[in-house]
Amino acid sequence: MTDFEITDVKGLEILDSRGNRTIRVFVKTEYAEASGDAPAGASKGSREALELRDKNGSALPAVSSVNNFIKYGIIGMDVRNQEGIDQTMISMDGTPNKSRLGANATIATSIAVAKTASMALGEEIFEYIGGHRRHEMPIPLLNILNGGLHAGNGLKIQEFLIVPIDFDTFSEALFAAVDVYKELKNLIAERYGKIYTALGDEGGISPPLSNTEDALSLVYTAIKNSGYDGKIFMGMDAASSDFYNIKENVYEIDGIKKNDENMLDFYEDITQRYPIIYIEDPFNENDFDNFSKLQQRLKNIIVVGDDLYTTSVKTLKEGIKKGSTKGVIVKPNQIGTLTETFEFFDTARENNIKTIVSHRSGETEDNFIADLAVGLNSDFIKTGAPSRGERTSKYNRLLEIENIYNLSYRGRFLH
Repeated sequence: MTDFEITDVKGLEILDSRGNRTIRVFVKTEYAEASGDAPAGASKGSREALELRDKNGSALPAVSSVNNFIKYGIIGMDVRNQEGIDQTMISMDGTPNKSRLGANATIATSIAVAKTASMALGEEIFEYIGGHRRHEMPIPLLNILNGGLHAGNGLKIQEFLIVPIDFDTFSEALFAAVDVYKELKNLIAERYGKIYTALGDEGGISPPLSNTEDALSLVYTAIKNSGYDGKIFMGMDAASSDFYNIKENVYEIDGIKKNDENMLDFYEDITQRYPIIYIEDPFNENDFDNFSKLQQRLKNIIVVGDDLYTTSVKTLKEGIKKGSTKGVIVKPNQIGTLTETFEFFDTARENNIKTIVSHRSGETEDNFIADLAVGLNSDFIKTGAPSRGERTSKYNRLLEIENIYNLSYRGRFLH
């Protein structure tokens, strides 16, 4: 037995931030042991790799997958052989969407393998992932006002984001964004009452709004009141598949139905009136062409694909061919292993596409994606509002990394 040989693998059920069950996997060598968690999304792309659950939503089938199958496939392997271990799970599963073993089982195991390897080597996780090259701090995308499937109000747009760009350090950018978040909460309490400062799934505030314009105006007012106009910009995750009427080929938003051209005009109009630099999933998940049309119209905006790509190299290549987006969301659980995530990330980078390492609405306190974003030198990280422990755990890990290693902030280069 070597110091790096996997000696045990164990899965168990835990709770995510919505109180739903998910899976945590422990991977052990003689001198190191670490765990990885599988997050889960409320708004999912139809091409995502499949979670393994029973009819009641339990993750026990995924736990069984780890304890009765994956465990015996990877015990004895070198924990540093991330690609070999991930490929073993892919081969054991044998399906195109992880439907046999479950993507929740494979990604939790894959993350646990990487964390255990870094511990065994005495390295920070981000150094293990990205090597000892020069690393930079990603720009945080903070979802401070929630709508869509993440909230209980009438807003169709799922996330209203702030993007702190013009700052010298990550910590300055984050704390400025926190000021805006608090000001937004004050504005909502004054206008609608404190009862409406309740939080959505990702920690953003969920006021009683139903019109996109009202939400944008509130966020922009909070930015200006906080003194950060011109330093903090705005973004949106439309998650438009959730309000797309496939039968009529229209988008049902703000109380009216909009066709493709109406939606193109809608996005163009709001980007002319608000400091929006980022729009995610503006059209339904199969509409590569209208993504491309919007990106051509809004050349200075980062149009981003999430449901469009679901961290799949195959669909990303289609988007590259059509010029659909300048940005991609990177969610490891959408594809099921870190090796496939790395391949997706590298493909985006090689084609000058901005990368956004992202959480899910159903998160755990595991802060792995903070290290992932720094290790890969991602342009952005998207991990919710600066509230709720499962979100702040990522921000606090990033603050820790910056403080210890004195890394440069990417916002200065984007601006």
